[in-house]
Amino acid sequence: MAWIMLSVAGVLEVVWAYFMKQSQGFTRLTPTAVTFVTMFASFGLLSLSMKTLPLGTAYTVWTGIGALGAFVVGIAVLGEQMSFLRVLAAMLIVSGLVLMKFSSPD
Repeated sequence: MAWIMLSVAGVLEVVWAYFMKQSQGFTRLTPTAVTFVTMFASFGLLSLSMKTLPLGTAYTVWTGIGALGAFVVGIAVLGEQMSFLRVLAAMLIVSGLVLMKFSSPD
């Protein structure tokens, strides 16, 4: 269950990062509200997952999902640049996440 909560927390991190971008520096009400609600939910689920998962594993996986998700959303939704080095960096993040999952006793 901790891994499911952690995965949802990571997805919510992507959501709040996207809406933070859409809030234009917290000047738009709806994206700002979505940012804070999803941020709170993301932190809450991360905290709950840390009851069983090691700190280093949980935090690394959470930030990794967020980083990779933001990268994909940036390219797919916001039209950001995709280059060989950026894709390679994303692949390295995925590799790190997989290694963290396999190295965790839970």
